[in-house]
Amino acid sequence: MKSDLESVQYGGESGRVLIMTAVEAERQAVMRGIGASNLFDVHLAGFGPAAAAARTAAELAKSDYGLVISAGIGGGFVGKADVGSTVIADRIIAADLGSETPDGFLSVDELGFGSSVIMPDPELVQALMDAMQGAGITANRGSILTVTTGTGSAETTAALTARIGDATAEGMEGFGVATAAKLWELPVLEIRTISNAVGPRDRDAWRMKEAFAALETAGTMIRSVFAE
Repeated sequence: MKSDLESVQYGGESGRVLIMTAVEAERQAVMRGIGASNLFDVHLAGFGPAAAAARTAAELAKSDYGLVISAGIGGGFVGKADVGSTVIADRIIAADLGSETPDGFLSVDELGFGSSVIMPDPELVQALMDAMQGAGITANRGSILTVTTGTGSAETTAALTARIGDATAEGMEGFGVATAAKLWELPVLEIRTISNAVGPRDRDAWRMKEAFAALETAGTMIRSVFAE
């Protein structure tokens, strides 16, 4: 499929792709999808944005890459991303980076201390979306929220969607991975396959098997779009 996407370019002197997952089960799913290829390195980011930023930076310091991808399972916001579907971020947002005030939450942007948003390259997002939809995969694009505390109540879910109207999925590592990529001036993507609805925590309703199967498929599509 690379020949059909010749206009899509990503950075760095190397065409190699670094993929970061939080845990080993995610890493194995992505690797099964990619198969044998020297173009992709899949490493563990650890749990949460701080570990993800540090470990991604460590990997970027070792080798030359042209693209960084944060990949894993996550929660989907009801009406935006169903269980078993795939979400590609067009914004990666540190959703709880800011301050509580008597009048509500203020983001780090509103406080004037930086930005809580990192923008993936829209051409790369669209290339992957087109490939997935062309293959009959249920895929959505929207904001993927990075949180340090997983959402587990209707109240928090409502507060997030009120602040971020296009919130589509939630994870805990994307902004950390993206921060490291930004320091290296590399494009970044975030991909989440949905295991559960964001809202009141209900482990019995989680569909891990479906999410891991979708993540393996996502690995296959990553290779089809970005392999030489």
